[in-house]
Amino acid sequence: MVDEKKIEQAVRMILEAIGENPRREGLLETPKRVAQMYKEVFSGLNQDPRAFLQTCFVEEEHNEMVMVKEISLYSMCEHHLLPFYGKAHIVYIPEKRIVGLSKLVRVVEAISKRPQLQERLTSKVADVIMEVLAPKGVVVVVEAEHLCMSIRGVKKPGAITVTSAVRGIFHRSAVSRSEAFTLIKG
Repeated sequence: MVDEKKIEQAVRMILEAIGENPRREGLLETPKRVAQMYKEVFSGLNQDPRAFLQTCFVEEEHNEMVMVKEISLYSMCEHHLLPFYGKAHIVYIPEKRIVGLSKLVRVVEAISKRPQLQERLTSKVADVIMEVLAPKGVVVVVEAEHLCMSIRGVKKPGAITVTSAVRGIFHRSAVSRSEAFTLIKG
């Protein structure tokens, strides 16, 4: 659970540490607003992404790829507590069990709303889908811009980091993997 009072206290201390006056009119409500924002952006810490995949449909005839592209995501880099944002793409081949497409989006949402590395986010989405749906295979690709690279450090806005996680048949079959990546680029 998020302790909003502790966050408010910490934000006041940060404002003082950078030489600001937390009692200044424009900053009076800032600690409270930051605490509410953190409660929202870290809400995935209190969610089990597997729960979204529990309602499945048995579809014995479908052996082809299912893809959801361009899933917007926002997360926080655990190294600097700055946002990274972009798109996730999921491709899977069911093994009798399919799930509502919005449930895949909810998995991405739950996993992204925690302090994170993009590499871990990508792998965790793939692993949750493999664990719960037991598909023939899954590919997850995440493309994101990291504000820790855009506004500080190397200061390269627009640089996109791409990560992928490949499981099951996609790992074993270059043809299936190639088809999945072609569809994602599409």
